[in-house]
Amino acid sequence: MSSLPRVGWIGTGVMGLSMAGHLLQQGYPLTIYSRTKSKAQSLLDRGAQWANSPKEVGAASEIVFSIVGFPSDVKEVLLGEQGALAAMASGGIVCDMTTSSPSLAEQISCEAQKKGCFGTDAPVTGGDVGARDATLSIFVGAEKAAFDRLNPLLECMGKRIVLCGGPGMGQKAKLANQVAIAGVMFSVCESLLFAQQAGLDVSQWLETVIPGAAGSTAMTNLGRRIVDKNFEPGFFVAHFLQDLGLCREECRRMNLVFPGTASS
Repeated sequence: MSSLPRVGWIGTGVMGLSMAGHLLQQGYPLTIYSRTKSKAQSLLDRGAQWANSPKEVGAASEIVFSIVGFPSDVKEVLLGEQGALAAMASGGIVCDMTTSSPSLAEQISCEAQKKGCFGTDAPVTGGDVGARDATLSIFVGAEKAAFDRLNPLLECMGKRIVLCGGPGMGQKAKLANQVAIAGVMFSVCESLLFAQQAGLDVSQWLETVIPGAAGSTAMTNLGRRIVDKNFEPGFFVAHFLQDLGLCREECRRMNLVFPGTASS
């Protein structure tokens, strides 16, 4: 009989499949649900249990993680009639790792409290490579008691785990991260295009600037992928545009004007 908590996982896409796999590898009993069962098959082959709904995941689990597409999906799989929280026992934890709305994270926490549970948020950065290599950075919004229980599991998925504050603060930290990424991604793409159109050897130019002031993680990783014509998705554009929309909503709420973010 395992002394590890029973864990539920909702969402086995580009990120979630690898992240859930790390928990399974560390011996956590895992129950999973995904809209497309075939995407979870590799986890089922390794011993994970299938659930027919998020609610069934909640009933089988002490801690439930979700990483799905959009805030509307988060609300459905956690707070809906067939959502995980509907069936969780008192003391349980739901932890949404989707990049989502801070206000929704706060709502999830409030609804969880009504059932004697914890609602937490833990969005990540690091893309598909970070998910696969368990080197993600994880921004956590949670009460300290919930964080202490989550941390050993998060350490299976990430290299840097930071408690940013109470529920919703993880999402706010991730949105600040997305503002930074947007600016650097635009500059990397535009600089490579300029080099190409100017007739430079783009590969040579890239390797020359990476060690200097123009260098960055994005220039090193994204720039090289572009030069190599490697356009395999590490993150979907639709989700990134959604994230920037969430940033603009928060900016309006805080009476901030960010021209760069607004232009995206």
